[in-house]
Amino acid sequence: MNSRSTSKPRRFIMFHKPKGTIVTLSDEKSRKTVYDILPRFVFEDRWIPVGRLDRDSRGLLLFTREGGLSDLLTQPGKFSKFYEVWIRGRITEEQLQQTLQGVKTSIDVLKFKGIQILGYAGPKTRLMVELKEGKNRHIRRAFGALQDPQSQTPLKVLDLKRVQIGFVKLDIPSSNWRFLTHEEENALINGTSRPKRRGRKTRR
Repeated sequence: MNSRSTSKPRRFIMFHKPKGTIVTLSDEKSRKTVYDILPRFVFEDRWIPVGRLDRDSRGLLLFTREGGLSDLLTQPGKFSKFYEVWIRGRITEEQLQQTLQGVKTSIDVLKFKGIQILGYAGPKTRLMVELKEGKNRHIRRAFGALQDPQSQTPLKVLDLKRVQIGFVKLDIPSSNWRFLTHEEENALINGTSRPKRRGRKTRR
């Protein structure tokens, strides 16, 4: 079946953005963009990204052809977004609380909606971070403003992966894409109901 053939047009595409790619139509430095990986119709039919992920980040990225929907979903505080983060260093309980109350940087104050330690690997810490409203390089700058109590150096983000937006969870391999189900679309647009879990086709 043609992936673009459906009785009811799909309004969103999920893409698992790999690290090292730029979220833009073209790059003046000839760096690899997400459109170099996605099928040609995404570019030709003018599917636009809903929000951004920086070059060094990976994970869940949504696309739509409707500018109004993109604006709706990127409104501050519209949805929680969840990120799996590896940092170099050990974060203290006091610092965990500080990220919820506000971390002062050289230019602003950054806070997380939620944070949870998932585990450790040597000097590295794995965390789940929830943002309700994100600023430019929000997570990286917040951790960078905190000190590792052992090394007395700034905590450094080693890997950042967005795994969920609202009720929509990333469930496809890196560089793959799929259309959202109608249930997922409704959950995003209405912001209320949880989508049902069903089998989905993954496309490279």
